[in-house]
Amino acid sequence: MGFFLVLKAEVIRSLIIMRRYWFATLTGLVISYGFLMLVILAFVSGQDALAQWSENIFDKVVGFLIGIFAMGLVGMFTQGLQGMARTGELEQVCMSPHGLVTNFLARSFVAAVTSILTYTVLLSLLAASLQGTIYLDPLATIVVLALTYTNLIGFGFMVGGLVLVFKQTGQVAMIIRLVLLLIAVGSEEIAQLPGWFRAIAHCVPITDAAISLKYVLVRGQQVNGEFQSVFLHSSFYFLILNAVVWTLIGIACFRYLENWSRDKGTLGAY
Repeated sequence: MGFFLVLKAEVIRSLIIMRRYWFATLTGLVISYGFLMLVILAFVSGQDALAQWSENIFDKVVGFLIGIFAMGLVGMFTQGLQGMARTGELEQVCMSPHGLVTNFLARSFVAAVTSILTYTVLLSLLAASLQGTIYLDPLATIVVLALTYTNLIGFGFMVGGLVLVFKQTGQVAMIIRLVLLLIAVGSEEIAQLPGWFRAIAHCVPITDAAISLKYVLVRGQQVNGEFQSVFLHSSFYFLILNAVVWTLIGIACFRYLENWSRDKGTLGAY
């Protein structure tokens, strides 16, 4: 019940911010759309981008959005915790009877849903502008997105636990987030790499999430013209395994390092 109380508070807070700063919300959406269109035009220089639809380019755009989604979620546990430690907000959240884990779960869930809705609008606008098609299988999309969220949250908790102990890790955390973005954009090229590198890539939380989402949204779950559900795709099973492993490791690591930081009295220190 504590989680749902915090979740309700986060939803109300987000709605208040969106209503109060509605112009900034709309402006951000327009700027994001314009930026992505400029990126697409750069890829298809010399072609009429508004009349032609390139699956390869859309693949990169979807990968880019997935990477930004990952950067945002993981950033809540890195730059977010650092900012809260600077302002003293972290100590106030820790005094909450629900604890850090519950508070960050609620915050991350609301942020994830908001981001997914925003990116859905962006993809729809891009598809309409480029006369393309987004393949939407509601069940497959929701399941893959839920696993992606769980996967990234587990990884974020692990990195966030390290931030609680080793405070000034902003540069390292930014590098990690950029790596997640690059892997999401170029996830399809991983199959061409050596076996040992592919094994490492499958351990990264964003790899199979990006492959599965692209398979659903861009390729319409088609293999050589025949429908093959994403639930039968090998990356889907890697995604499930990653979600379980990263969630267990992340929350256990975060709780241990949070208790260690409390015992040392350095939780709010920066």
